[in-house]
Amino acid sequence: MTDRYGVIGHPIAHSKSPVIHRQFATQTRQDLSYEAFDIAPDELTQELNTLIESGVKGLNVTVPHKNAVADLIDELSERARRAGAVNTISIDHNGAMKGDNTDGIGLIRDLTKNLDIKLENQRLLILGAGGATRGIVQPLLEAGSASLHIANRTVQKAKDLAEQFADCDNISACRFDELRELQFDLIINATSAGLSGEVPPFPESIIDADVTCYDLSYSMSDTPFCAWAREHGAAVAHQGWGMLVEQAAESFLIWRGVRPDTAQIRSMLPKSH
Repeated sequence: MTDRYGVIGHPIAHSKSPVIHRQFATQTRQDLSYEAFDIAPDELTQELNTLIESGVKGLNVTVPHKNAVADLIDELSERARRAGAVNTISIDHNGAMKGDNTDGIGLIRDLTKNLDIKLENQRLLILGAGGATRGIVQPLLEAGSASLHIANRTVQKAKDLAEQFADCDNISACRFDELRELQFDLIINATSAGLSGEVPPFPESIIDADVTCYDLSYSMSDTPFCAWAREHGAAVAHQGWGMLVEQAAESFLIWRGVRPDTAQIRSMLPKSH
């Protein structure tokens, strides 16, 4: 019998996860289906229960549910607990849910293995303090960065997130406009800035010819952040396609016990610049 999996979010029609996981299933000869489920925030608990009752074996979780789902899970992995966010749910035969977060390991694999970007002793900046940021802070800290700065339009949100990792002395937080005098080696955009047409609200001074930029967002064409970064002199600006594929492969490994080779599907995606 074919096992059912899927991804939940709102909206969800744009998701590439069904294509990626079907490719993984073909490659690894796994008998499974994978669907996208559009669930509004106020329907999350009810619709999640309906999916469990229907026999779904596992789910990926995307915006805006990563934080809310964490409160509904029966058991959290250590990395999901620390992040306070879930992007991978495994459901056992009794309907119990285990939550994990593969965003961080997916990002690290793309940065270090695919893009050959050094993290050790580097000055890192994350723009944004939402659910996407929560899943990547600890892995970036564990990678040996010299410092990790979180900037957000609302500074308290950034400070609250930094406080969760107060046992690490190389993490700090501020508002976007307080970045003007600071310099970084790697800047990671975890906001939706620019997607609706506005100019990204970050000081141009954070960009120079030695900075590498990485956008967690992805698009068939340039993302606004990548275009903005290159326009202001960034050495290179990568989209988050590789992270998307790598975190999906980690989810697949959790569910099926086999990790797909990501090289083939990554070769089919738009190239970073």
